[in-house]
Amino acid sequence: MKVAGIGFREAAGIDSLRSALTSAGGADGVIALATAAGKAEAKALVALAAELRLPIRAIAPGALAAVETETWSERVAARFGIGSLAEAAALAAAGPAARLLGPRAVSADGMATAAIAEGDGP
Repeated sequence: MKVAGIGFREAAGIDSLRSALTSAGGADGVIALATAAGKAEAKALVALAAELRLPIRAIAPGALAAVETETWSERVAARFGIGSLAEAAALAAAGPAARLLGPRAVSADGMATAAIAEGDGP
């Protein structure tokens, strides 16, 4: 199963999230969107999930912190204590043996990131 992890700034809109997801490889075969629990109800994410008819998986801070990411963002590290919210959320949601299909991708406007992980599920 594939899960798309999404990281985004508060001001990001659905176009930003869509752009990041497209850059990461798109939603084909993706069964859920995942992000930090505190961001799971953001309007843009809820709108994207509805558009794609996908559930949102809210990942707890402890589960995010337990994941090692391929890339590193100082801003994300300062806020969440992890290198990449998109990568960590995707990996945590896809299960313990999950692997990234590629590093996080950034939206055209720099407001969102996405990464896709494949795994056997939690």
